[in-house]
Amino acid sequence: MSAATLLRDVFGFDGFRPGQQEIVEAVTDGKNTLAIMPTGGGKSLCFQLPALVRDGVTVVISPLIALMRDQVRGLKEAGVVAGALTSGNTEEETDEVWRNLENGTLKLLYIAPERLASNGAQRMLRQAGVSMIAVDEAHCVSQWGHDFRPDYLRIGDLRRDLDVPLAAFTATADAETRDEIVAKLFGDHPPEIFLHGFDRPNIHLAFAAKDGPRAQILNFANVRREQAGIVYCGTRAKTETLAKALRDAGHSACHYHGGMEADDRRHVERRFQQEDGLIVCATIAFGMGIDKPDIRWVAHADLPKSIESYYQEIGRAGRDGAPAETLTLFGPDDIRYRRQQIDEGLAPPERREADHGRLNALLGLAEALHCRRQNLLSYFGEDPAPCGHCDLCDKPADVFDGTTPVRMALSAALRTEERFGAGHLIDILQGNMTEKVAQRSHDQLPTFGVGKEYNRVQWQAIFRQMMGHDLMRPDAERHGALRMTQKARPILRDEATIDLRRDTIKSAKSGPKIKQMVSEEDAPLLSALKAKRRAFAEQLGGPAYIVFNDKTLIEMAEKRPATLDDMARIGGVGTKKLDSYGAAFLEVINGEAEALHPKRQKLAGRTEGTIYDRLLEVQADLSRGPEGTDKPMSCSASQLAKVASQKPSDVQSITRLLGDRHADRFGTAFLSVLRDV
Repeated sequence: MSAATLLRDVFGFDGFRPGQQEIVEAVTDGKNTLAIMPTGGGKSLCFQLPALVRDGVTVVISPLIALMRDQVRGLKEAGVVAGALTSGNTEEETDEVWRNLENGTLKLLYIAPERLASNGAQRMLRQAGVSMIAVDEAHCVSQWGHDFRPDYLRIGDLRRDLDVPLAAFTATADAETRDEIVAKLFGDHPPEIFLHGFDRPNIHLAFAAKDGPRAQILNFANVRREQAGIVYCGTRAKTETLAKALRDAGHSACHYHGGMEADDRRHVERRFQQEDGLIVCATIAFGMGIDKPDIRWVAHADLPKSIESYYQEIGRAGRDGAPAETLTLFGPDDIRYRRQQIDEGLAPPERREADHGRLNALLGLAEALHCRRQNLLSYFGEDPAPCGHCDLCDKPADVFDGTTPVRMALSAALRTEERFGAGHLIDILQGNMTEKVAQRSHDQLPTFGVGKEYNRVQWQAIFRQMMGHDLMRPDAERHGALRMTQKARPILRDEATIDLRRDTIKSAKSGPKIKQMVSEEDAPLLSALKAKRRAFAEQLGGPAYIVFNDKTLIEMAEKRPATLDDMARIGGVGTKKLDSYGAAFLEVINGEAEALHPKRQKLAGRTEGTIYDRLLEVQADLSRGPEGTDKPMSCSASQLAKVASQKPSDVQSITRLLGDRHADRFGTAFLSVLRDV
């Protein structure tokens, strides 16, 4: 049966959506294919339809059980023999899949990537007559992507093992992510790449600074009563409190997060699919598998983690093509939290730097000067005209030439060797004589006090906009220090100008003071120490506090020990932990760790350590004798450690420890050191 006939008879469509037909033809012809299509653009059809045209079974690798079950249910209702092997299956469902595999009627088999870890699964797929692999949400294979799943890395091996064509699909993938998908899934068989427009013109885009966020979400929902919506929240607790607030305001609302029992999550998914006008307050655990066509609005109570995440999440609205609306709230604490997530990750520095760049791109969207959609689509490589259908097209932002304050900020960073975060740079610009400014003589800089026109929160807003323009990024190896990007250089050299939003600077508020574990300046270092702790904890297979508790890490971040002696004086760092972890944590704090002999290391933080160091200095002076003409001689580290620990008080005692020759050369000088202690 032809694809056109199947499209009409099975799926009920008279024609393809834009871009679908050429992808369907490539996949049907058995070509390796990578298709990047907008959310709601009909990705599923592009592998489901070829699966029906082709002989054999198409195995579909998909990341969420909910998504698989939804698609299998829809296919069965359309008369297609499809099944899924998931941990959520009933015994009857699994038996049905095996039966249909054995009798050769199964056309699509959905499995999770985790199942590929089993040798039995690969053997089963070889025997099942698989003729094609389809990979949904293919960005999960990329460590640059926003939903990385390690088990996706096995798919390339499966393709080679089965020697069948592979079709991969995703809604969001920037250039780096696309390159990694190709490398990891296709190897030396490059795919045909289809990159289709990311625009969803029916979705209205809007951002707002947080100003009583609960009331902002309630007001947004109140204007859209009886309409299905999703509110994405940054924490599990917030999903529950916000859902209750919506119910108290007369809405039908429930919550959804990864900490709920599986049955409770399925109950919410079922309600959302079946009930009209239900609002779900959810973490990002909800949505990848949701294909409800009539979601009329999506709100973010907290800033998403990247533009890719934002695009995926708003893309759940308006899949029927009818008008849909979005609102994304953001504030300084969101940005701090997202930076902290990046800094506490175990990724290498270049990956963390790229992630800070991605967050900058999202800030650029939040603080955009002109059309929101232009800004969003340009990130994905498109060059659209203004949309006329976003908050900034509805009401243009108040923009001014911000070159002067930006140049002041860049100059302050440059003159302090890009070693400090926004807090210290603002103190310099405002002329605040803090202890840190005085210690480093930064009051002598030409930029000291040049920025008194703006108060502290206004300067913070300027720095946020500068990061939104990607002029500065947190340095992944200097714990919160801001480093200029190449885009900043022309502005600093007076070769370019830059506009800023006056409205967000004027309306900047300090807001309620949130209790932080450490100061703003020390927070990035604390995040880096936590990342190192987590790495050790994962090696041990135990909880993080077994390495060091939070109180110990906070003291490290605040006191910044420079030596193992300093480290040994931090509360919670005993001899064994100093030996096991001291050098590694010093390296995080200082970029390097001092090299100490193990015998000296055991004395770290004790008076004996200081004595050992003095003995070492004296020994160096006398190594060739008092006149500097004798044969070189030195004590072993073990001998020095014994002298420092036992503190002999006379020549006989020190001779017993060192022997006659060494006592003759060093004994008197060593005793002098011990008497001075």
